[in-house]
Amino acid sequence: MIETAARQLAQLCQDLHQRGWVANHDGNVSVRLPEGGALASPTAVSKRDVRPEMLVTVDNEGKVVAGTRRVFSEISLHRAAWRARPEVRWVVHAHPPYATAWACCGEEFWASPFLAEAVVSLGDRIPLVPTAAPGAGTGALESALGFADAVLLGNHGVLTVGPDAETALLRMELVEHLARIAAIARPLGGPMPLPAEMVTTLLEARKKAGLGPGAAAPPGAAGPAPASTDVAAVVQEALRRLG
Repeated sequence: MIETAARQLAQLCQDLHQRGWVANHDGNVSVRLPEGGALASPTAVSKRDVRPEMLVTVDNEGKVVAGTRRVFSEISLHRAAWRARPEVRWVVHAHPPYATAWACCGEEFWASPFLAEAVVSLGDRIPLVPTAAPGAGTGALESALGFADAVLLGNHGVLTVGPDAETALLRMELVEHLARIAAIARPLGGPMPLPAEMVTTLLEARKKAGLGPGAAAPPGAAGPAPASTDVAAVVQEALRRLG
């Protein structure tokens, strides 16, 4: 099982680099293990070059207990996610350009949702957590993750969580997609928000689909990803209920 998690983690790192969401040694990934602790990407290595044998194992305090390399300095962000969300297994931090641009401007772009599918996938908030110095407290992040699956880190990038590698990566992808749409729409007057009643119905559908905070964790931290929720079908049913 650990071997499977290691392969998935290394592949996720490479995907982040291939998509242009990290540069140099940026970004970090972790996956919690069923027996406790977590596997984590090593520091000072391009995500393009991460291989399973390079990963480190850390305990719940973020201290390396296995592996020959050092863990990244931002492990406190991942520990905050573990505390906030018992069901979360995967944590991804990256710098996708559009979403990071909003974070560096100190602005949220999803405070008024504008795409129905994304409400089901991500909820109605992608909160902005203010800039914090390295080693500072993570209370604001922990609080934000209590109700959100993706968070903008002020002057820092994006952090997403998920029960499996695919979900954590897809959430990062969707955050960047929405950020790009919001940026393109801004000179045109900004995207029109969805009606409040529709957002409420979509959030109810999201909860019934088992998505978001409080969703049950899949059996094991490193096994195959569970079948993906058909978000389009969930949205269609929610909109049908609105009449």
